[in-house]
Amino acid sequence: MVSKKAAYVVLGINEDGYKEILGIWIGENETSKFWLSVFTDLKNRGVKDILAMCSDGLTGIKQAISSASPSTVLQRCIVHLIRNSCKYISYKDRKNFYNELKNVYTANSEEMAQIALDTCKRNWDTKYPYAFKPWEDNWNEICSMFNYVPELRKIMYTTNSIESLNSGFRKFTKIRTVFPTDMSLLKALYLAQDKISGKWNTP
Repeated sequence: MVSKKAAYVVLGINEDGYKEILGIWIGENETSKFWLSVFTDLKNRGVKDILAMCSDGLTGIKQAISSASPSTVLQRCIVHLIRNSCKYISYKDRKNFYNELKNVYTANSEEMAQIALDTCKRNWDTKYPYAFKPWEDNWNEICSMFNYVPELRKIMYTTNSIESLNSGFRKFTKIRTVFPTDMSLLKALYLAQDKISGKWNTP
């Protein structure tokens, strides 16, 4: 029998600004219990503190990080929120909608971002009421980045680094799409990450 399994990857940026792959976990279900076990594992292996964590809407991760590391700042990935909104927008309106939405996450403060969101909503809410739900439901986690300087916000508000890493993994796994055991997949990903991370020479 062949079954599909997910590989979950945690990528960290250390105090010196260098990326590190902190762990890969195979085949578990996405729950707060699973993510709590991940954070506990990271602590046991030497992670002392997590300043901020950026993720998309992973099931249970918010509850898990709140329990394992209460002082960690949780930031929702803006790129994923834009994708979630744009799926409700017709193709002909997407460019104008996106340009208005950009004013939200490039604002100088949370107050300015709220004004920009209200303006965007006023212009589009009648036509696309569901497009703003992801932003309203996650507003606290969206606004975490406004407590930091613009240079840090660009690092915090996107999971592009891990998306790029996942793309690198896919280049290695597309040659062989079936693995006999979880361990064989984990070994393949470990060897792949060793090659990928060898190129990370710039902080």
